[in-house]
Amino acid sequence: MTYAVKECFLTLQGEGVQAGSRAVFLRFAGCNLWSGREQDRSTAQCQFCDTDFVGTDGQGGGKFRSAEDLAAHVEALWGEGVDRRLVVITGGEPMLQLDDALVDRLHERGFRVAVETNGTLPAVERLDWICVSPKAGTDVVQQAGDELKLVWPQEGIEPAELESWSFDHFLVQPMDCEDRQGALDAAIKLAMDRPKWRLTLQAHKAIGLP
Repeated sequence: MTYAVKECFLTLQGEGVQAGSRAVFLRFAGCNLWSGREQDRSTAQCQFCDTDFVGTDGQGGGKFRSAEDLAAHVEALWGEGVDRRLVVITGGEPMLQLDDALVDRLHERGFRVAVETNGTLPAVERLDWICVSPKAGTDVVQQAGDELKLVWPQEGIEPAELESWSFDHFLVQPMDCEDRQGALDAAIKLAMDRPKWRLTLQAHKAIGLP
């Protein structure tokens, strides 16, 4: 299988439960909820995406002919040392490309494999961390994992209904939009009103990391 990677780089995980952890960030190209083109945003199932996942021209991006080649690329970016190796695989939608072969090759190199997904496609097996970020109006089939991260506010999605899903952590993250203060206030209110939810912020944006 050939993998199309938008970008791949060493950084600190910027949000969620694992925020602050050293990680190789692997962003696959493509998504099933939006084409990535601005002219299509108003009709997309996900209209608030803040990510460029089109093409393979980003830092460390490209096309990789095999799981072995891509896993070697990730390992080279990590560099020396084998302690607490972590790769965070995202998109777009990573489940369009992520397969058992790549997970296995990464595990062979000592990496814990985390994914950030919209949950509309089932996750592959043997993942070490599953973070699902549901989008209003979509059919979320991956209703179990480690971390549920709700970007807020979203019309058409009810946090109370998500609380029956099987996740260890329920996080609410302010939407990165024009009304940032309003989104932050709404996220704080949700966490205050429903204690099952914890506030998470995009720390990488605050400190200037990619």
